[in-house]
Amino acid sequence: MNYPGGIKKDNNSNPVLKQINHRNRGMSLEADLNITNEYYRDIDKAYIYKKPTPIKVTKVDYPSRDKTVIKEAFYTIPSTTDYNGIYKGKYIDFEAKETKSKTSFSLNNIHNHQIEHLKNIERHGGIAFLIVRFTTLNNTYLLFIKDLVSFIDNETRKSIPLEYFEKNAYLIKDNYKPRVDYLKIIDDLIGGI
Repeated sequence: MNYPGGIKKDNNSNPVLKQINHRNRGMSLEADLNITNEYYRDIDKAYIYKKPTPIKVTKVDYPSRDKTVIKEAFYTIPSTTDYNGIYKGKYIDFEAKETKSKTSFSLNNIHNHQIEHLKNIERHGGIAFLIVRFTTLNNTYLLFIKDLVSFIDNETRKSIPLEYFEKNAYLIKDNYKPRVDYLKIIDDLIGGI
């Protein structure tokens, strides 16, 4: 049985204190970014949106007009990245990823066409990056595409070690409003654009 305040009883009926971490409880990186981007729009700071994944519906059940259910669908083309938009006249495009690993981020989590897309965005003057959350450590990093490409070009590993993020990426501190204030890093590095 669970008791209030994180106290539970063991088999011997002795209370055992259980430490509970309520920070970001139940929130995924995507949910945090969606709330952050909504906040940016609400205060008229930036207009950045989650891109819908293109799908083709092949089977639909119509029991009634208000109860239509998609039964079968498939992805039509590989999606590029998760988020894009505009901030102070600059195009922003990024991919958001989570990992449970405490030591590294697997490169299998990002597809080659996404890396190429982000490289093209940067080449054309946009701001391109990854946001990676190490969920077990509760650390979120912003890694610019140039630093990701540098790692891929100069390393043989199939994962990026946490130390690389600590040295080459930017830690995004947890906040209340906005939750994942990645634009603060953009401002700090680019001088407010």
